[in-house]
Amino acid sequence: MTQTLTILGLESSCDDTAAAVVRQTGDTPAEVLSSVVFGQTELHSAYGGVVPEIAARAHAEKLDICVIEALKEAGVTPKDLDAVAVTAGPGLIGGVMSGVMCAKGIAAATGLPLIGVNHLAGHALTPRLTDGIAFPYLMLLVSGGHCQYLIVRGPEDFTRLGGTIDDAPGEAFDKTARLLGLPQPGGPSVQAEAENGDPKRFRFPRPLLDRPDCNLSFSGLKTALMRMRDQIVAEKGGLTRQDRADLCAGFQAAVVDTLAEKTRRALRLYLDENPACPTVAVAGGVAANTAIRAALLDVCAEAGATFTAPPLRLCTDNAAMIAYAGLERFRSGARDGLDLTARPRWPLDQSSPALLGSGKKGAKA
Repeated sequence: MTQTLTILGLESSCDDTAAAVVRQTGDTPAEVLSSVVFGQTELHSAYGGVVPEIAARAHAEKLDICVIEALKEAGVTPKDLDAVAVTAGPGLIGGVMSGVMCAKGIAAATGLPLIGVNHLAGHALTPRLTDGIAFPYLMLLVSGGHCQYLIVRGPEDFTRLGGTIDDAPGEAFDKTARLLGLPQPGGPSVQAEAENGDPKRFRFPRPLLDRPDCNLSFSGLKTALMRMRDQIVAEKGGLTRQDRADLCAGFQAAVVDTLAEKTRRALRLYLDENPACPTVAVAGGVAANTAIRAALLDVCAEAGATFTAPPLRLCTDNAAMIAYAGLERFRSGARDGLDLTARPRWPLDQSSPALLGSGKKGAKA
């Protein structure tokens, strides 16, 4: 008999409080029955970035409301659910703990199985939720806190080909926005300014292109922009609107060129496995950048690979991806107990050396 699974997902790893319900019957495409997201942009706007303590308190206040709305929107009750999935890491530990404790409470009260999900796996498996693509596929996971190339062979089988050795692209966009007096989040602000700028006026470095691997670096781009900004201010006494637009355009072009070339290299390694249907997917908040999407589409066309990217609403943090990743784990027999631990760090590929080093809390990436 064909099995139907209905999973409630919770996400609270950074500054979005989210709950969603996803259902799948057999091998048919999964359906997002509901997806509720409460953002915190206004709470953090005065600080130029996310304040962990404020974020954690907001999650604790909103999670139960979010769950109630998601169940109502989906037209289901806890009795209709098969499991509750929750982001158990990586992320800001206060927010992750808020979500885990809420999910434990739901599981304890209803008797539902509890499924801990790696937030990065949620992003990495989103193309299967939205497009039903087959394993293995090449994933560029590019967000505010992470950037890595992964060969995704299964729900819990990831091989990292490379990643950032310092800042993630989203972090670099946020820092660039702060340096130029643009609102947060920085990605949409910088992209909007770049649309009116000249990407060739200022020449930014393309980091690590002299190395043959798939690793990336974005910290130096932010420093280069700061120096160019300071030079303009010293010469002219300030920045014009056009100066700012040109700086944004040049910065974005450097990010796009770097990701495009590194994707070519990762794609060659992936194609060495001779996948039956070569597919490249991109996910994460920075995947919403239209210039990056266009460049990756061109790279895939050159190599004869299919390119896929989730809808913009599923690129940023959401609980539908967590519910679906939990569904994949649940279907494979995975279960977690009420001793599930919140983890600030949790690499997807735990067999590869850490890119950013390790500490008492484990490898960062």
